[in-house]
Amino acid sequence: MRIFLTGATGFIGSRIMPELLGAGHEVIGLTRSEAGVRALTAAGAQAHLGNLEDLASIRAGAERADAVIHTAFDHDFSKYAASCEQDRHVIDALGAVLAGSERPLLITSAVIMGASDDGSPAVETLFTVRHHPRSSSELAGEALLERGVILSVVRLPQVHDTVKQGLITPYVELAREKGVVAYVGEGENRWSAAHVLDVAQLYRLAVERAEPGARYHAVAEEGVTLREIAASVAAGLDLPLCSLSSEEASHHFGWFAMFAATDMSASGARTRALLGWEPSGPGLIGDLERMDYSSVAA
Repeated sequence: MRIFLTGATGFIGSRIMPELLGAGHEVIGLTRSEAGVRALTAAGAQAHLGNLEDLASIRAGAERADAVIHTAFDHDFSKYAASCEQDRHVIDALGAVLAGSERPLLITSAVIMGASDDGSPAVETLFTVRHHPRSSSELAGEALLERGVILSVVRLPQVHDTVKQGLITPYVELAREKGVVAYVGEGENRWSAAHVLDVAQLYRLAVERAEPGARYHAVAEEGVTLREIAASVAAGLDLPLCSLSSEEASHHFGWFAMFAATDMSASGARTRALLGWEPSGPGLIGDLERMDYSSVAA
């Protein structure tokens, strides 16, 4: 297939691209810079200039493709709601091109969207957290399914290597700024995780399957406690650990407070069974222990 990949030069997209190329697919990679054009061309992909604000460029990229994988997202979490709303508009634009065709669209969401009311790990068969900003993506997807778009969803946990780890990356930066590595209460809330190369493989398997309405969890580890994460970060930064009350956490964490005490554990059992996906990369704590904290932006 000729696949239009948004976020092709990003953390996850740049790993999806060689995964697709290695499986014999062609890749049209969205990039907003000439440097991105050079990088994509050198990697063996076709470059498509555009950005998330320019919906015409998004539509034009989709028109050239047999399938679309959408991973691009503005990861400035201080304006998270606005980024999620922008994502809805991008998904709508992609769907406008693909509606009525046999060309699949694979979008990206978060595992918390499948959280259950009883506190057990999120599962693929649920979509419960509709009041959360990130639900905009899946709600847009549901609307496209009703229009006949062959749409499926990959939900992400904390995706990691030794350079980035999802929400943990800004958590490290915040700890450096505050001079202490904090968690809320006992730090027993859990975050699911997967290595970025395993996640890239899952995207390929999902777009090849092209099952309308399917939701996949890119989960290798069901849940790592925030206290474990904090302990690894504290050791890496050589900073003290600190437990905060809920009231203290709001002041300490600022915009990050909405995530700090949230349980984001999730199961990927159904995904593994459906796609034959077998994640084999390093674990989250292992990558945190191997990270060069001196290279993390202050």
